[in-house]
Amino acid sequence: MDFLVGKAGLVLSVLLALFVLERIFPVVRFHDNVPRLARNFFLALVNGALSPLIVIPITMVATRWMVPWRPESLLIDLLLLDCWTYIWHRMNHVVPVLWRFHEVHHLDEMLDASSGLRFHFGEVVLSALARSVVIVALAVPLAHVVIFETVLALIVLFHHSNIQLPGWLERPLSLVIVTPSIHWVHHHARRSDTDSNYASVLSVWDRIFRSRSPTVRDPSMKIGVEGIGDATLWRILLRPFYKV
Repeated sequence: MDFLVGKAGLVLSVLLALFVLERIFPVVRFHDNVPRLARNFFLALVNGALSPLIVIPITMVATRWMVPWRPESLLIDLLLLDCWTYIWHRMNHVVPVLWRFHEVHHLDEMLDASSGLRFHFGEVVLSALARSVVIVALAVPLAHVVIFETVLALIVLFHHSNIQLPGWLERPLSLVIVTPSIHWVHHHARRSDTDSNYASVLSVWDRIFRSRSPTVRDPSMKIGVEGIGDATLWRILLRPFYKV
């Protein structure tokens, strides 16, 4: 499990760097809400514990069951997994039972790197199960899955961050990968914007599938879920099963 340790160390290092930088060069200046950060990091710890217990075993079983029916290609596999992540993310907004879990992520009323760690454990497990079907069907090797998951984790932290990038850097970068200015709109507490900008790593998917929002990020726009406020940890843990 050396790859797990390596991935965790890399993710934590990037998280710490972004956490510091977004407080020095923020898009929106705000005072840290300790209960909010505690909720986000608690969910991150729970999901971190689930990874070696549930997520990794599901992935390993899937890669053992898959039949290698095509030549291995890291680039193609990364593109396939990123496209699937786009599709799965969009499904989480369209399918009501999936949205009940994914809504926990969107209830966060401020965006920073910790938001990229805020996912209900139910969503994490469902995502692993759905992805296992894709792994088997597309014959994706375990090593390629691990590489993609590492890249995905780093980009997710980055595009949730509250870091102010200069326009000369963010504009060309956004043509290739999802940047904070793109994903900020996805967290806008207006449902038409929430249901857009689904891409996770490569920004091209929203252009291909016509789900890119025309809205331009405005630091004053409200973040969260339209008509609903954030809740206590206990309430967001129960929310997918019983609306409290």
